[in-house]
Amino acid sequence: MDMETAMAAIRTSGQRDHISLDGTWSFAHASDGVWREAAVPAPWQALFADLRQASGGAIYRRTFSLPDLSGREVVLRFGAVSYSAEIWLNGHLIGQHEGGYLPFDCVIPSAQVQSVNEVEVRCHLPDASDGFAEIPHGKQSWYGPIGGIWQSVTLELRDPCHLTHCAITANLPLREIRAVLTCPAALGATALVQVIDPQGASVAEQTRSLTAASAQLHFTLPDVQPWSPEGPALYRLRVTLSHDAICDVTEYPFGFRSLETKDGQIFLNGKPWYMRAALDQDYYPEGICTPPSLEFLEDQLHKAKALGLNMLRCHIKVPDPRYYEVADRLGMLIWTEIPNVGTFTDASARRMRETMQGILARDGNHPSIVIWTLINEDWGIRTCEDPTHRAWLKDTYDWLKALDPTRLVVDNSPCHGNFHVKTDLNDFHYYRSVPERRAEWNALTAEFAAGADWAWSPYGDAVRRGDEPLLVSEFGVWGLPDPAKVTLNGAEPWWMETGAAWGDGAAYPHGVQNRFDTLRLDTVFGGFDAFIAAAQWYQFANLKYEIEEIRAHPSIQGYVITEFTDVHWESNGLLDMNRNPRVFHDLFASVNTDTVILPRIAHYAAWAGQAFDFEVEVATGGLTLGPCTLHWRCDDGAAGQLDLPALSALSKDSAGTVRLVPLAASNRMMRIDFSLEVSGQVRATNSVEIAVYAARPAALRPKIAASDKAIAAFAKGLGYEVVPRAKADVVLTRALDAKDIAALQAGRRYVVFADGVTKTQRNLRVEEGAREQPFIPIVDDTPGLPRGPDSLMPNINLIARHGTMWRGDWIAGFSWLRRQGPLAAMPGGPLVDLSFDRVIPHHVMTGFKVSDFAGPVHAGIVVGWVHKPAALIAERRVGRGGLVASTFRLFNDLALTDPVAAALFDALIDLAQTMPVETAAA
Repeated sequence: MDMETAMAAIRTSGQRDHISLDGTWSFAHASDGVWREAAVPAPWQALFADLRQASGGAIYRRTFSLPDLSGREVVLRFGAVSYSAEIWLNGHLIGQHEGGYLPFDCVIPSAQVQSVNEVEVRCHLPDASDGFAEIPHGKQSWYGPIGGIWQSVTLELRDPCHLTHCAITANLPLREIRAVLTCPAALGATALVQVIDPQGASVAEQTRSLTAASAQLHFTLPDVQPWSPEGPALYRLRVTLSHDAICDVTEYPFGFRSLETKDGQIFLNGKPWYMRAALDQDYYPEGICTPPSLEFLEDQLHKAKALGLNMLRCHIKVPDPRYYEVADRLGMLIWTEIPNVGTFTDASARRMRETMQGILARDGNHPSIVIWTLINEDWGIRTCEDPTHRAWLKDTYDWLKALDPTRLVVDNSPCHGNFHVKTDLNDFHYYRSVPERRAEWNALTAEFAAGADWAWSPYGDAVRRGDEPLLVSEFGVWGLPDPAKVTLNGAEPWWMETGAAWGDGAAYPHGVQNRFDTLRLDTVFGGFDAFIAAAQWYQFANLKYEIEEIRAHPSIQGYVITEFTDVHWESNGLLDMNRNPRVFHDLFASVNTDTVILPRIAHYAAWAGQAFDFEVEVATGGLTLGPCTLHWRCDDGAAGQLDLPALSALSKDSAGTVRLVPLAASNRMMRIDFSLEVSGQVRATNSVEIAVYAARPAALRPKIAASDKAIAAFAKGLGYEVVPRAKADVVLTRALDAKDIAALQAGRRYVVFADGVTKTQRNLRVEEGAREQPFIPIVDDTPGLPRGPDSLMPNINLIARHGTMWRGDWIAGFSWLRRQGPLAAMPGGPLVDLSFDRVIPHHVMTGFKVSDFAGPVHAGIVVGWVHKPAALIAERRVGRGGLVASTFRLFNDLALTDPVAAALFDALIDLAQTMPVETAAA
């Protein structure tokens, strides 16, 4: 047979056969030795309620039959077994493997093949007592261990002459392909290597005699189709081996794609590119880390694209290989990270490098993967205290760049307390809620955008080029899923009983609706479903504001939202654990998009009838835009437009100033809609809501007394008459002393502005309480028991939010007002919005019974899964009198400057004035 005839025959034959061993296996865990049935693939923690948190050893068994082998080699192929595994066949050890995230093969010796065969997998997952901290484990330390056969098991039947591996590097600018064939089992064979384009046509081919354990090939194509999220063009390299006849045919997908940085910007395929990513923990409703199906992966990726995402940061784990296949095929960029260890030792450092080598071997051909991370947030190392860790980080960055120069590498993706040493991307994580921490968010973003030194090692060992692109690579805030939508088989999922150790208990989901009902929050929100919707809209408002603030700094080249989906108790996903969308799903892409309209509003509250000015800017992503027109329209009919010149990519430009004179007969929320048009086509939309306050009516107001000069001046500015206490209807103060308590007991009405300005004893009192009986030295050398802060009347604790779960960072605190009675005049709600950012409390009050939240508590907060209830406005009877206490900070501005402060002040006075008292003070 001549070569041309032989090659024609090679092109038309031969594939390997695969037999799935997924399904039901016999399983026994070492803790009890009881045999039961287990589904493969799945971690045993996902299958058995009594093993949810179990580490240790386990055994899997099953039998299988084989067809006529006809001289073929049989290979047992495991996608991943956690953590170490021994493979036994018919009583003989045929293979061992360490590493819980990567594939391995066991060739079955032909002498041990029987008509019916029993395979036994003996696996072991360490716990804290036997080395868990030194193995790559990722988020297992957060969400629970993952043990056993959690990826597919396959029997592969192949010719003894076969290709072991093919590594492909596709160079887009040069239109080149470099392939390295690993072929120690194919010496003497002939390889036909064909390049198959996205349309299925062969566009190049070479033949090569395989005379060594590896062979390198090089192709240059006349034209190529780049791979991108918008056009995921996939090529294939088909390798056909033959000895007289065909013995092996394999195919390897790849794509022409480049991601590079220059002058602080990122370029995808040579074009400017802006990152809009989300953190993806890659956890699933039933299988924990085992996806339920290919269709499930496809569906979630379609939802990610609908949300405007162009990248997922697959967080400190190695996913099922179908994850990357779907990303390649549907078009999603992926940022992948090595699973972290818990303790840095020589052994754990070696394992991390081995894991990265295994990731490259398995996944290096995927065009979707564009970034690697070595370490996340210092987990497993300590950069700020150990110079050897910093040196290792720098050396490992260099090692990986040499191993894979085609992708970007992040050394340590840092947060506060750690930093970069040497990296391609200058990324940083920070979390703040708005309106609670709006000023902090703005300040952090501005400092980071200016190239803050705090993102880098301060010890003189950082290798900093100075043009690394800036990325806010984690930010976000919690919403809450609808518990009715995250059921498993119609019941509450098992993970609802987890999370109690996180967030000072605020992350514990079980009983969320019972806590809501117990606090009678239906009187605030109208019902549990309405509360869940409000929490999700709060999450949207936070993400919207924070994205807009990031986009206002063009030096920042992208961001990573935490996160794509909820994970068990962690409820900050754009989708819930079951991949159900949040209430804002269809709206989110209007802000999470390439070109964004940025209303630059200093304060989201206005007086009706007064001019309200703000600037509008436009941030562009990867595209240059021609001359633009920005249209705006208010819900009261006011409208206008602003013209912009052509906009360059990755820039921010001002469209000019919008001037409004909002109209309102009563307090209301006013909506302003924006659209950006280019050549008559809408390229971006956005909207904001402003709280508009009608002019305060000229009414007969209570007389007030206030010894605090700032309070008195504020009251006078609002038209209140300030009189001596004896003549006052209501006494205003920042804290109470014994004389105030006596006045309250006699029938006085008070408003206490407990904003933390006046030092108290962690309550509303300025005096320190005496010790209580018994007077023996029971807790220290001073006789008597110390009183708690709430032991002094009016028995209310005052707690600074800073340093507590009430602070308002990652796990959200949902601050609400019961908008009834005097507080009905506050527009919006029930949750506070951006209009409250000037007055938002820095303290909370405790000491209230759950029944108080149905009435005496007029404004409050719950954290996470409706934990840690506290008051922000509350009334309390003291003797014949009573007080209204508030932690809102109303005196940051002069009277009538902030409509929200003025309206809250009026409402607090009215609440006090309408409190029933038994008699007036003498």
